[in-house]
Amino acid sequence: MCPRRRPPRNDPALDPIDRDILRLLREDGRLTNVELARRVGLSPPPCLRRVRRLEEAGIITGYRASVDHEALGGGLEVMVSVEVSMSDLKTLADLEETLAGYEEVVEFRRLFGRPDYLLRVLVADYSAYEAFQTGKVIGLPGIARVVSQPTMKKIKVLD
Repeated sequence: MCPRRRPPRNDPALDPIDRDILRLLREDGRLTNVELARRVGLSPPPCLRRVRRLEEAGIITGYRASVDHEALGGGLEVMVSVEVSMSDLKTLADLEETLAGYEEVVEFRRLFGRPDYLLRVLVADYSAYEAFQTGKVIGLPGIARVVSQPTMKKIKVLD
């Protein structure tokens, strides 16, 4: 796995070719180095050096497969806002560990302000979501409020 150092945004060391490499790898992480080099107008060795430099700098943090949840029988995506009633570190740490451990939770963020957390939940249907919310989320120590918003349509998804 690549290191997790976060470079500053708009790093001046990134030139247009680096930005093209990043865009192309976001679109298709399985591009061969030869094809990537062809698309950005380089020969393969310097292209590979650039990719490795981006990995070492922590700009490219890894490669993974994108999975179509609907093809696996899950057709409902729900954005879930969670507000907490307690702010002691132990309760928050336990809550975060519990929620992050649920298979249905595919993205989990702590936010500034309200809500305290935002989860992206993937389930098969509304019945499965109800079972998830009532059986796994409601009643967890520290939770004050849960607001669910089913996704109507994905417009743009990156990373």
